[in-house]
Amino acid sequence: MTHHHHHAPGEFLPLAIAVLTVSDSRTAANDQSGELLQNKIINAGHCLAARTQSTDDIYQLRALLSTWIAEKSVQVIITTGGTGVTGRDRTPEAVLPLLDKALTGFGELFRQLSFAHIGTATIQSRALAGIANGTLIFSLPGSPAACQLAWDDILAAQLDRRTSPCNFVQLLPRLLEQ
Repeated sequence: MTHHHHHAPGEFLPLAIAVLTVSDSRTAANDQSGELLQNKIINAGHCLAARTQSTDDIYQLRALLSTWIAEKSVQVIITTGGTGVTGRDRTPEAVLPLLDKALTGFGELFRQLSFAHIGTATIQSRALAGIANGTLIFSLPGSPAACQLAWDDILAAQLDRRTSPCNFVQLLPRLLEQ
């Protein structure tokens, strides 16, 4: 997919979004969060660039994410799972070293919105986002409710170029500026 630079402000621009489910137990057959994200992406008018699962192995995750980050056709990566605090939750440790810039406001806003639903348990979430090689990366918790909250209340608007006053879509062509 090419990066388009000249669109009318009111025109929707579909993005190529890859979805990665991080889990030791989920498969394509029982991956509710991945399925929810895939449906949200397609229903919003975006393109599903790829969808797969990986175990909670830092190096497998980094290898897969690095492939997508290097791929010009993938503009956004959404991971689900592995953002908690248990020994197997390693998504942030896999993602953070790959980032050129962290978008700390994403995790802050996600936890703020999440507080209304799960109270103080939201502090156990290490949801995060950032930019790597011009690719937007959002790491969400593994629960379908968390993925729905992140998509409906944050990502749907920020991945739509019609959102004012600003959104990530209008910034995509400029993320690799020197």
